[in-house]
Amino acid sequence: MKTIGLIGGMSWESTIPYYRIINEKISESLGGLHSARIILYSVEFAEIEACQANSEWDRSAEILGNAAVKLESAGADFIVICTNTMHKVAPQIQAKISVPVVHIADATADRLETAGIRKVALLGTRYTMTQDFYKSRLIDRGFEVLIPDAAGVETVNSVIYKELCLGIIKEESRIRFSQIIAGLKEQGAEAVILGCTEIGLLVQQENSVLPVFDTTEIHAVRAAELALQD
Repeated sequence: MKTIGLIGGMSWESTIPYYRIINEKISESLGGLHSARIILYSVEFAEIEACQANSEWDRSAEILGNAAVKLESAGADFIVICTNTMHKVAPQIQAKISVPVVHIADATADRLETAGIRKVALLGTRYTMTQDFYKSRLIDRGFEVLIPDAAGVETVNSVIYKELCLGIIKEESRIRFSQIIAGLKEQGAEAVILGCTEIGLLVQQENSVLPVFDTTEIHAVRAAELALQD
């Protein structure tokens, strides 16, 4: 079994499901008392969020790149960045190490292709929804990507940082997300990507009129599968 290197803590609330899902998948595949070989580097999220807010992406790339170097030195066979937004600096992180970074958008695109989805709604942080680093990876694979209007973008972003990253789950926010998803369905979306690893804490399939593609689950399962490959 390969050793998985997780860069977590962005936020720690969504790193917990990664650990659980990976180990559940390994146990399901191998049975008995088997569990995953995991090395976790959990960053200080306030530092990363400050970099995001101040557009100090090079600084955040340095922090996460150094974390990846430490994981590789500790024996990680590949790296999983446990957040969608910070894949903005995935190329800089990859440049600092020799083991692969497993890109969350690629894993999600593979799952969408398997399901025959071509037009998809994307929810995430403001950065993920409005910038190209994530969407372009999907568009290059032939997907049409829809995002909420400006008010919807602000609502989703605010709930992520002011509620979900703090472990706060509000029914009113769940209802608002459901409404935003319904609006994107009216625009022709065939499915919705929960493109922030915290959104799955709030929105499950029963809260969505569209098929839900939870990137936390998708990414964690991909990590487990890669760990079991020869």
